[in-house]
Amino acid sequence: MGFKNSFINIKLTEEDLILLINEDLKLDYSDVLIRPKRSTMSSRGEVKLKRTHRFLWSKKKWSGIPIMSANMDTVGTLAMHKKLSTYGLITCPAKHHLKKDSKKFKTKRSNICWFGGIDDISKLSETNSGFIGLDVANGYTIKFVDSVKRLREKCPDATIAAGNVVTADMTQELILAGADIVKVGIGPGSVCTTRIKTGIGYPQLSAVIECADAAHGLNAHIIADGGCISSGDIVKAFAGGADFVMIGGMLAGHDECDGELEDGVMKFYGMASESAMTRHSNHNEYRGTEGKTVEVEYRGKVDDTIKDILSGIRSACTYVGANKLKDLSKCTTFVRVNNTHNTVFGNE
Repeated sequence: MGFKNSFINIKLTEEDLILLINEDLKLDYSDVLIRPKRSTMSSRGEVKLKRTHRFLWSKKKWSGIPIMSANMDTVGTLAMHKKLSTYGLITCPAKHHLKKDSKKFKTKRSNICWFGGIDDISKLSETNSGFIGLDVANGYTIKFVDSVKRLREKCPDATIAAGNVVTADMTQELILAGADIVKVGIGPGSVCTTRIKTGIGYPQLSAVIECADAAHGLNAHIIADGGCISSGDIVKAFAGGADFVMIGGMLAGHDECDGELEDGVMKFYGMASESAMTRHSNHNEYRGTEGKTVEVEYRGKVDDTIKDILSGIRSACTYVGANKLKDLSKCTTFVRVNNTHNTVFGNE
C-alpha cells in the first residue's frame, strides 16, 4: 500500500505579505545626519538647553536639562546623582537602591526618577521624588498595562513613566493607562543582547520618531532609552522628538560609577546579564540572559563627559538655528547616509 504525497497550495495575498513584512524604511541613529541650515546665532552660549515639561496626568511641571542616567547598577549611583543634579540632569537610581537605601537619595529629589518592576508598586508609592516609573523589558503585555493602571490609581498625583515599547499603538495604550512618559527602546543598548537572543527590536530613531508623534498627540512625553554612543546620537534623539534621553554606556567607567577599578578598566553590565542576575539572585528556569558584561576604559570624573555632551548639543543647535533645545526638532531635516563619519583613525 503506497502513500500519495499531498501538498496544500496556500496562496498569500498582497495584504497577507504586508502583514508579514513591513517594508517601510526604518532608521537607526547611524543611518542619518542632520542637514545644516542658515542660522543667525553667533555663539553656542546663546543656546538654552533647559526645558520645562508639564505632564498629562500629574499636572506637575519639571524644569532642567532632559538627559537621564540609566537605572543600571553601575551608573545609577548616589555619587552619579550628586554630580548630574549639579548640571540639572536626572538620575534613575539602580533598582536595588529602591529596596535598600532609597532614603540616601535625599537631595534634588525633583531630579530623581525611581524605576521598579510590577511587584514594586507599593515601594514606588513611598518614594518622594520627581518621577516614578515601571520598567520592564517587554511593555507589550496586558499584565504590564494593568500594572500601570494600578500605579496610577495608587499614586494619582505622581509623574509616572512606563516602558519599554517601540511602537505608536503601545505608546498610546500606556498613556491612556496612566503614564505621563513612555520609555522607548527595545534592544539598542550597548550591553543589551535582546535583539540577538530573541530577534525582537525596532530601529531606535524610527521608534523615537513614531512614539514621540503618538505621545505628543495625547500631550504626553517619551524617553529615548538606549542606542546613544556619542553626543551626536543624543542630538538625533532630541531632533526626532524625544522629550528625554536616557544614557548608560556613555556614563560608564567614571569615578561616580559602582565597581572596582582594575588595570585601568571598570566593569559595565546590562541588567539582564549574568552579572546582574547573579548579584540580585534573579535566576529561574525560564529566564536566560539578555545582556552582557564588558570592560570599559577608566575615564576619570564624569564632569568632562557631561560637559562634552552638553557642548555637542549646543553646537548642533547652532548648526540648524535652534536657540532652544525645544526648537531642535522643528529645525531638523534628517539626511540618509551610508557613513556618518570618517573612521581612518578610529570611531571617536
